[in-house]
Amino acid sequence: MDSIREQWLILIATPIYFLIIGIELLLSHLTHRKLYNRKDTIGNIYLMLLNAAIDLSFRLLYMAVLQYFFERALFHFTTPFLYWLILLITEDFLYYWLHRFDHEIRLFWAVHVTHHSSEKMNFTVGFRSFVFQPLYRFIYFIPLALMGFKPIDIAFIYSATQIWGIFVHTELIHKMGWLEYIFVTPSHHRVHHGSNPKYLDKNMGMFLIIWDKLFGTFQPELSEKQYQPIRYGLTKNLEDPNPASLVFHEWNAILRDVRKKGLTVRQRMSYILGKPGWSHDGSRLTSEELRKAEDLDKKNS
Repeated sequence: MDSIREQWLILIATPIYFLIIGIELLLSHLTHRKLYNRKDTIGNIYLMLLNAAIDLSFRLLYMAVLQYFFERALFHFTTPFLYWLILLITEDFLYYWLHRFDHEIRLFWAVHVTHHSSEKMNFTVGFRSFVFQPLYRFIYFIPLALMGFKPIDIAFIYSATQIWGIFVHTELIHKMGWLEYIFVTPSHHRVHHGSNPKYLDKNMGMFLIIWDKLFGTFQPELSEKQYQPIRYGLTKNLEDPNPASLVFHEWNAILRDVRKKGLTVRQRMSYILGKPGWSHDGSRLTSEELRKAEDLDKKNS
């Protein structure tokens, strides 16, 4: 029954995806906003397929690991409503930290960066997957299995919140009223995809925005009068986003950095496990350093 539930989720969501993408394409054409380009959309599909292939290949193993811990669960829920509510909230909390560490540790940023390498913001960017994340994502969900949540239910809630995560990749929805205070909305997620210093590493939530507000990573979308327009993509975008560079460009950059001559062991490890943008000589800047530099420029101007 659990696998049937997940299949129904896919069957319901797929035609909705096609519908909203079709509407967005039409509105993009009618309003001349150029929200799509062919090469970028093909890249989104390519990365989605790579991620799906790895996820399916690895699924039996990570589900077996979660099952191992589920069989040793510390709790057992007797109320279905509480079971699903606590699973949703707790899994979203754990995903927040998965997502945050993907941004704050360069080794994991090398995986996650693929999702941010698009310079567009449209529904298909939601499918622009972090290819190798299925190889370690399940580790963050082991506490859920120990809490008494079935592995198949963990996978189901993840898939359900991923659907919401795809819907927030758009420029066509401005603000969503009171929902802005509780849920991740398109406005919040546009900030997350911005490469402007103020917007870097902000709004990490998948479904609920409350974690960002609790842990200091929230940033509202500002009007163009308050701040510069959002620039999507990376602080330094790919010159040649070919199939290999889309997936491996940050891995190659890490390799070049750790091979530099004259570095200490600590410096080499910092190029792997430190924050993205860290450099031993100040030739590159982290997100926080970029924000400070921007604030200083404004103060001096």
